[in-house]
Amino acid sequence: MRGVPGRLRPRSLRTRLVLIATVLATAAVLVCQATGLTLMRSWLIGQVDDRLTDFRPPSPVFRDIADGTAPVRRPPPHEALPSDFRVYFYDAEGRLLPDSLGSGRSEPRLARTIGDGLPEDGRPATVPAEDGDGDWRVVADPGPDGMRAVVALPLDSVRDATSRLLWFSLAVGAVTAAGVVLLGGAAVSLGLRPLTRVEHTARSITSGELEQNVADTSPDTEVGRLGLAFNTMLDQLRAALHRKDRTERGLRRFMADAGHELRTPLTSLQGFAELLLHDPHMSRSRRREAHELIAQNADRMSRLVDSLFLLAKLGDAPTTEHGPVDLLSLAADGIAASAVRHPARRVTLAPLTAGGVGDSGELDVVEGRGDPHQLAQVLSNLLDNACTHTPPGARLQVRVGSLRAGPRTGGTERPGRTGANPPLPSGTPVHVVEVADDGPGLSPQDAQQVFDRFYRAPPAAGVSGDSGSGLGLAIASTIAEAHGGRLELDTGPGEGCTFRLLLPAGRP
Repeated sequence: MRGVPGRLRPRSLRTRLVLIATVLATAAVLVCQATGLTLMRSWLIGQVDDRLTDFRPPSPVFRDIADGTAPVRRPPPHEALPSDFRVYFYDAEGRLLPDSLGSGRSEPRLARTIGDGLPEDGRPATVPAEDGDGDWRVVADPGPDGMRAVVALPLDSVRDATSRLLWFSLAVGAVTAAGVVLLGGAAVSLGLRPLTRVEHTARSITSGELEQNVADTSPDTEVGRLGLAFNTMLDQLRAALHRKDRTERGLRRFMADAGHELRTPLTSLQGFAELLLHDPHMSRSRRREAHELIAQNADRMSRLVDSLFLLAKLGDAPTTEHGPVDLLSLAADGIAASAVRHPARRVTLAPLTAGGVGDSGELDVVEGRGDPHQLAQVLSNLLDNACTHTPPGARLQVRVGSLRAGPRTGGTERPGRTGANPPLPSGTPVHVVEVADDGPGLSPQDAQQVFDRFYRAPPAAGVSGDSGSGLGLAIASTIAEAHGGRLELDTGPGEGCTFRLLLPAGRP
């Protein structure tokens, strides 16, 4: 049974509002009527008291009643005067005399002696009727020779007036409650119509219509502000869903590409291993060739797995430490390492200034902050990419300098420029490392995809050999973003490629 009140409680907001309005309106009407009833009863009793205090029996009446020489005769009802007054007398010894003035079918219940509780002189009091029906208002007045007179008036008129007013108040309260229920229900329904539209929109969204929005978004109303907050939440939810879909598609594509890249060396390893197992009499030269191919494919697969691990590590913990880094020395070390890996390629080092680049300028120390190992990885990847994808006779140049970000110097968007990371605000002080070549360049379509994972641009004329796993530029762009910088490409068909690493100069 303890759960019954919870089930009886209205759950609809409309029902609750109508119920609350009905209770409040009815209570207000009843309180007002009760206050008026109290005031009216007090006023009517005051009128009776005024009549009582203004009436005084004449002194001869006291003497006649005391002597018994002129007993008061009660006239028959049809001979009685139209007066409600009743006068009762007490003798000098305090006993109620049987004689009285006035007539009527009802009498007040008075004390038989003064000591039994007679009202104080001059102060009106209320006493019940003798037969128990109704009340009387009485006042005691002193008379000659120690006698007393009690003047009484019935309160029937007061009772009738208050009773009628009470029933009228109850009727008004009932009509008010019914009117509030009917009219209040319609008013509440009209007021809650915008909220109902929000509810219908929410139901439509839960049924799959994710592109809907709430129409009522006025900031001047509570429902409008709710609509604004609801639309903002929907926009954020849709953006999160779109990001989730893009992430899932990217992850599926990444896993497919990674599987495709790993499948080739694994297939080669499996083929050459089976060849060695099934042909034990293979010549020494062929056996050596098979071993070399197994080692090459194992090395390729190892480098691919290392690149994937590095990408995952960069995504979880982008930078391990920040310290001062001499970008000029880093570029020189990168050129020296590239000369070992690609001895046939000549790479030069040049300064980079806002006015232009050239071999005639003086090289100066450019000190930034970051992880030196990760920044060296970026430069190594850019140099390997340039040496691998340009013809043997193409000139390669590494430029180092400090500039301010802009359309001409780099760091911001402009036609022919592709960035893997968000652009920097124009005018931002940056340290720049460029790797430029005068090769055939890339088409706009290839330039848009060059930073994607596992993407390989079509080989240029005269270029042969392994083009890598397609992860070098993706790793470089991830490291640049982790340092708060940007990796971008300026290129065009026949214009060569300029890969530019920009690091904010003020980054702590």
